[in-house]
Amino acid sequence: MLVEDDPAIRMVLRVALEDDGYEVLEAASGEEALVLAIDEAVDVLLVDLRLPGIHGLDVVRTVRGSSRVPIIILTAQAESHDVVAGLEAGADDYVTKPFVTSELLARVRSQLRRTALASDVETALECGPFVLSSDLGALHINGTAVPLTRTEFKVMEELMNARERVLSRDYLLKHVWGYQHAGDGRIVDNLVYRLRSKIEVDPAHPEHLLTVRGFGYRLKA
Repeated sequence: MLVEDDPAIRMVLRVALEDDGYEVLEAASGEEALVLAIDEAVDVLLVDLRLPGIHGLDVVRTVRGSSRVPIIILTAQAESHDVVAGLEAGADDYVTKPFVTSELLARVRSQLRRTALASDVETALECGPFVLSSDLGALHINGTAVPLTRTEFKVMEELMNARERVLSRDYLLKHVWGYQHAGDGRIVDNLVYRLRSKIEVDPAHPEHLLTVRGFGYRLKA
């Protein structure tokens, strides 16, 4: 589903996506998007933030509250606080305008691949107090369920599989977000910040999700 109020951009994106084999649902406003989200089962959601009526951030939050569908933000400003806010609201990735169509299509394919891989794996990972159930899409800490977004879940999965080894930002960008080349490490930092708020007793002084300065992050059991 493509949520974009500019008809010219919407047409260009629709044609590109259809040429790549996708069936495209369109919404010109946040209100229309939320109605469609209830009635239609979509595989990927592309959302412009600057929408009339309901803001794109509210669309992301509302959809994420009941669905793990991959969400990609479309934004005109790469440095905008909107990008950070969108990722914190539960979006999985973002593409800046003016965008390169081939890059956007690659991001869409990457999100779909990760969704397909996740659905094929039905195992539980354990690391100290953490149990990650792929079949349930859930994290439990000492038996208590902790809600995670799809991307937070994938980062935890990578860290737990690493068995306390350090994972670099570039590694996580490649294996979680699908970036083939070095990307913006702030995406990783912001997600780690959100994860700590969910899994640490004192996020300001983490005991489990640790920063290894100059290298990256590791999960301590």
